[in-house]
Amino acid sequence: MRAFPAGSGGKPSASPTSALTLLLFALAFILAFMAPALALDVKLHHFRLDNGLEVVVIEDHRAPVVTHMVWYRVGAADEPAGKTGLAHFLEHLMFKGTKKIAPGEFSKIIKRHGGEDNAFTSRDYTAYYQRIAKEHLGMVMAMEADRMQNLQLSERDVKTELEVIKEERRERTENDPRALFGERLVAAHFVAHPYRRPVVGWMADVQRLTLADVMAFYRRHYTPANAILVVVGDVTAEEVKKLAKEHYGRLKNTVEVKPRWRTPEPPPLTARRLKMHDARVRLPVFQRLYVAPSYRTAKGNEAHALDVFAEALGGGTTSVLYRRLIVEEKLAAYVGAWYSGDDRDHGTFGIYAAPAPGVEPEKLEARIDAVLREVLVNGIDEKRLKRTKTALVSSAIYALDSQFMLARIFGSALATDNTIESVLQWDERIEKVTAKDILSAARAVIKPANSTTGWLLPAPAPKTAAQGARK
Repeated sequence: MRAFPAGSGGKPSASPTSALTLLLFALAFILAFMAPALALDVKLHHFRLDNGLEVVVIEDHRAPVVTHMVWYRVGAADEPAGKTGLAHFLEHLMFKGTKKIAPGEFSKIIKRHGGEDNAFTSRDYTAYYQRIAKEHLGMVMAMEADRMQNLQLSERDVKTELEVIKEERRERTENDPRALFGERLVAAHFVAHPYRRPVVGWMADVQRLTLADVMAFYRRHYTPANAILVVVGDVTAEEVKKLAKEHYGRLKNTVEVKPRWRTPEPPPLTARRLKMHDARVRLPVFQRLYVAPSYRTAKGNEAHALDVFAEALGGGTTSVLYRRLIVEEKLAAYVGAWYSGDDRDHGTFGIYAAPAPGVEPEKLEARIDAVLREVLVNGIDEKRLKRTKTALVSSAIYALDSQFMLARIFGSALATDNTIESVLQWDERIEKVTAKDILSAARAVIKPANSTTGWLLPAPAPKTAAQGARK
């Protein structure tokens, strides 16, 4: 789980987040999802309402505030064919209003009561959250329950918000060569599985989305039995249960919720490569992706072993790739490795790098391959293994000291059909990872046929008249 799940989010009025802020947020979440909740003595309660709404309560009495999150088990991978971006589009439109709350008033009401709110969409889920003083929890539940079934939209709402979504795609993806490169690399990486779709959607699909599309998607997926409520803060389970029954318990399911089925990724047959040139790029960028098991689909300690392997291979300044390619050989400007195992169906193991000035991209890639071959033969030594596991667990504990992160850990786990126990036992499972486990997991994943390699390169220099004449 070394990479932030592909996602997009934020209510329409939210200002664009800086790249640095996104990076720090991603790092915090990466560590948080993996964290051993028992190490922080988390007091957790888990139950369901009669209508199927799943509820998690985590008591945190350090301050008189609460974080309230509603998760829906639906994301970009659940969209109908030709409707990419629909889950993200609906996330934006959820702030438009109901019969009880005028368009645009939802966030204003939260703000007037001293709180903050927002939302985010990923491949597997969509979530809405508020952080507010504990005495306003009932108000927040009433508002969120209201828009779970009573969203009101007009053709004008859809038309206006479509322009916002299109501009968001231009700004965050099409005007950023690295984002555009990453999008195309993922699209090449997954052959059949819908994880190949960008969360924000392909522009050709987005501009064709209609009010009917949105409302059909809303009625199909926004229902209590397909939702998870997570409340973290200065409350007790009894208090939350009473409020949840009052506000969410009265809702009836609009559809029968069925297990999610997606086209599985077929066994890989050959390595794939992508080379992209862009005049806006100054420094070549290397990325390689491997299809891997997720925490939900992995057997035994396989996912935990990949987490430790990614950290040992390229997780920091003491990692194998950093020491070899930056410190010793001075071939890379930066280099690293990561493992994302928190998606529902498939995980991804990734390597990234940039050549140092004067180093040819081909030379750097060849050395990365050589280091990988060496590690797959010799494995990770016990000293590095122990240090890596200690660093992972320690960093995760620190990152968990946040209501938001606690709510996100358990909400995302349940929204991807994982379990609370898998989160609570994470530290114990990490500690049990052996060098043999790592070697077995790494060899199963790090195979040429299982890879997609990409280079983002500066645009070729224009040919001079003399060069053209010599042809």
